[in-house]
Amino acid sequence: MRKLLLAAVYTGFALGANAGSLDGLLIGDMKKLAVHAAPVDLPQTVLLDMADAGHGLAEFKGKWVVLNFWATWCAPCRHEMPSLDRLQVALPDLAVVPLAAGRNAPEQIAKFFKEAGIEHLTVLRDPKMELARAVGVVGLPVTLILNPEGQEVARLIGDAEWDTPEALAVFKALTAP
Repeated sequence: MRKLLLAAVYTGFALGANAGSLDGLLIGDMKKLAVHAAPVDLPQTVLLDMADAGHGLAEFKGKWVVLNFWATWCAPCRHEMPSLDRLQVALPDLAVVPLAAGRNAPEQIAKFFKEAGIEHLTVLRDPKMELARAVGVVGLPVTLILNPEGQEVARLIGDAEWDTPEALAVFKALTAP
C-alpha cells in the first residue's frame, strides 16, 4: 500500500513538473542525479554491438536516452542492471542503453544477462573506453541522461534503482512536452 501511495504522489509531482524543473523530485537514489545548467554535447565515437558491428549515439536522436556505463566485473553495475531492464519496460519510449566499458567479452555479457533475466536491453560496447574517457567516466557505474538532441542533461555517478516511483517521476518530468 505504501508503494502505491508513493507512486501516486511522485506521479502527481511529475505531472505537475515541466522538463526544465525537477524541483522536489530528486529524492531517494535520484538525489545523486546531477542536472546540468545547460545540455552538454557528446563526442561522436564508434560503439560496438555484440557482433562487433559499429554504431553511434546518433542512432538514438529523437529519443530520450539512459546511457549506462557498466562492466561485467562491477558488482554495483550488476546489481542495478535488472532495474534498468524494468525501466525499459516501464517507459518504452525511452532508450535504455547499457554501454559495456572496457574489456567485456560478448560471451560474458550474454551469460550475465541470461543469469540476471535481462530481456529488454540491447548492449553496446566501448571496448577501448573511448567514449567513457571522453565524457570523464573514471569509475563504474555512471549513467548519463541524454535529451532527444543527443546531449547530456544529467549524470548519476554510482548505482541506483532506476524503476522506483522516484526515478519514474524524474523521467516523466524530463520527457514532458
